[in-house]
Amino acid sequence: MNEDYTFGIEEEYFIVDAVTQAVTRKSTTAFLIALKKAIGPAVTREMLQAQLEVMTKPRLAMADARNELRALRRTVGEVAAQHDLSFFAAGTHPIATRRPPASTSAARYDALMHDFQMLGERNLLCGLHVHVEVPDPGARVDLMRRLQPFIPMFIALATSSPFWSSRRTGLMGYRLAAYDELPRTGLPPLFADQKSFDAYVAALVEARAMPDASYVWWAIRPSHKLPTLELRAPDSCTRLEDALALAALYRALVRHVVRNRGVNADFGPVDQAIADENKWRAQRYGIHGSFVDRVSRRAVPVAEALDALVAMLADDIAALGSVPEIAHLRKILEIGTSADMQIKVYAEAEARTRNRAQALRAVTGWLAETTVQ
Repeated sequence: MNEDYTFGIEEEYFIVDAVTQAVTRKSTTAFLIALKKAIGPAVTREMLQAQLEVMTKPRLAMADARNELRALRRTVGEVAAQHDLSFFAAGTHPIATRRPPASTSAARYDALMHDFQMLGERNLLCGLHVHVEVPDPGARVDLMRRLQPFIPMFIALATSSPFWSSRRTGLMGYRLAAYDELPRTGLPPLFADQKSFDAYVAALVEARAMPDASYVWWAIRPSHKLPTLELRAPDSCTRLEDALALAALYRALVRHVVRNRGVNADFGPVDQAIADENKWRAQRYGIHGSFVDRVSRRAVPVAEALDALVAMLADDIAALGSVPEIAHLRKILEIGTSADMQIKVYAEAEARTRNRAQALRAVTGWLAETTVQ
């Protein structure tokens, strides 16, 4: 049994025009082939050609993950520039229009586009995924249930999608509002154990509703191919350090819940309804809101809830060598998330130019620059 809690990070990016920072509508095949030659299996296509995903190797040390993720971002930028392209990390593209970019030609994506119809065309969304290997893969379904109350915290800290279709949405994290239009998203059902989860997957596969468990896209899920529990809720983080901090927090949390079986052992339907409410509050207000505490039944500011969570995980954070990364979470509260910064850049540019298009262009410029800093 592996008790190292090996982890990996996956980031989704928008591929954009190098000059305008608009979503590219030309084929990105040549770029992706060149990128594949440069970094190998660390890069994969997404459903739409204007997106890609990179993934780190399984890691034990946060420093190794930082170095690899930084190198991946740098290489993507260098290869993109050779094809008159750029890229950035955010949950939504601020100026993406309703006219969808081309879809990726592959059997999996062709089937999804046929199934989703317009929803597939609107799936221009990018997330951060964190895998953590657990000692007993058979315990992942139980862990998935017990970790649900913590998911809104990751959403709040990662918000990077305040714009959609060149408009302020009023939400700090609009991505999940759009993503939850798709089937098998949101918080997972309350499965009693691995057997009940397997029965659910088997029923959908046998009915040809989906080919396999990789077509389950909940906010947290057991990986279909790896012995990991995968967090999928956060927006793609513009700042590298934000992504690392969230990965460190999730890894410590998984370790804590594995080692403390009483944590949320009684999590049930009422608790899940509260977690779902907090998920919405995280999307709407980001770090500036509050969560409904399921024990005290009071509204707890996000900053206070984070302090309590970090205190609970102190031993796990130290054991995993993640103190510097966790300390960055406080900085996110101080300077704001990517969503906060995008709104600030937009407001300052609009006040200066009196032009909404130029203000949005300032936002995309900030995203592209900050992603590779």
